[in-house]
Amino acid sequence: MTPQLDSDGRLRHLLTLDGLPRATLLQLLDRAGQIRDAAVGRVGKRTVLAGTAVCTLFFEPSTRTRSSFQLAAQRLGADVLNFDASTSSTRKGETARDTLRNLEAMGVRGFVVRHPDDGAVQALADAAGEGTALVNAGDGRSAHPTQGLLDMLTLRQAKGSDFSRLKVLIVGDVKHSRVARSDLHALRTLGAGEIRVCAPESLLPETDVTSGCAVGSDFDAMLEGVDAVMMLRLQRERMEEGLVPSLEDYHARYGLTAGRLRRAAPNAAVLHPGPINRGVEITDEVADGPQSWVLRQVANGVAVRMAVLEHLLG
Repeated sequence: MTPQLDSDGRLRHLLTLDGLPRATLLQLLDRAGQIRDAAVGRVGKRTVLAGTAVCTLFFEPSTRTRSSFQLAAQRLGADVLNFDASTSSTRKGETARDTLRNLEAMGVRGFVVRHPDDGAVQALADAAGEGTALVNAGDGRSAHPTQGLLDMLTLRQAKGSDFSRLKVLIVGDVKHSRVARSDLHALRTLGAGEIRVCAPESLLPETDVTSGCAVGSDFDAMLEGVDAVMMLRLQRERMEEGLVPSLEDYHARYGLTAGRLRRAAPNAAVLHPGPINRGVEITDEVADGPQSWVLRQVANGVAVRMAVLEHLLG
């Protein structure tokens, strides 16, 4: 039994996709697909979480993730409380655990947590009371499970549900990416036919992260024949750390251009978790082109997060 599952194998929290049963992962993806129209506002508001309080507890900045969780909770009928660490009592020394317990005392049942430290969301889940559910909205470089789920939903829409036929390439700062880790866990669970990982040597992760993957630093070679290219954001602090010589050098070696994309399979899907550094990881022509699924990822984020909140709290 993993910490996010109860004794009956039911999901109590969503902390990671590592070890998440395939049946549970598929159940969440299927449900997200079913409620996608509600997620993007094409049908009326649902009331499955009416009277339930959900708090977005963010200790790091966010745009897409926080906004989509807010919309997801609202479209399920929940009462949404937005917590901003920069204007809260955490600045006076209150711990994240005490913040959680105080909000629980006010009747909040669901917490969507983003935190800069690895394992922080797990620690809060361990401290949570019975009946409280936590969703990891990104902790350190460990995990971002709902991003992994929305990426898999987007891949299913682009390429079908049989992942055994797919060649998928993940490119960029894999070493520091919680998105890459969650995507890799999900791709393995769904039985992706071939997973490739490409990055500069300085940004390749430990071998256990890429177990079972083809790993290399030659982007052009790794692109050959892939069905999907999942680009990652280059975190600019890596330049300050000396891990990347310059943005221009990185783009020359690892930027996805229209010319490079022709090395992939015809109609290969292009994904990016955002925010995009245009002209660094990807050019405008590709980001806004016919093979880009980036905005579909954003829309799918609301559907996936609705499915997760409904599953945990409904």
